[in-house]
Amino acid sequence: MAHEHSYSATIKNNKTETSAVDFLLASDARFRQPSKEERKEILARFGLPATFSRAFDLVLLPLSNDIGILNIPVEQLILVELKTTQKKLVNNPDGFFFGATENEFRLADKLGKQYYFCFISLHPESKSYAMLTSEELKPRIKTKRLQYQINL
Repeated sequence: MAHEHSYSATIKNNKTETSAVDFLLASDARFRQPSKEERKEILARFGLPATFSRAFDLVLLPLSNDIGILNIPVEQLILVELKTTQKKLVNNPDGFFFGATENEFRLADKLGKQYYFCFISLHPESKSYAMLTSEELKPRIKTKRLQYQINL
């Protein structure tokens, strides 16, 4: 029974994240969704291991143009990790509840202003996004708890 609920929740979360990606790509042409190969190359250019390949969802380019992600100097790339909700947030990201991995925070701390957490509200009355660096996010965190994800 728990397996069915977990599966349903995963499907719903995947649809929500897809909607968030679509919303951002339509909102700002500077956002790009990297391929698996581009992710590896981006991390290599930053001098980072492939263990960070799932710690970001999109790349923000300096200008909206047709230049490929890998043709942009690495110092101009911004990696973006999406956090998405259906909740109505009048002052996004205030009131946002989300999960984040240690890897996401480690990458955010390593890259500083070249890594943003992007908080997306898909609620029809508050459809918006807000971007914060780790440095900007940490003082805003009201509560944080550790949760173990275990596979047997």
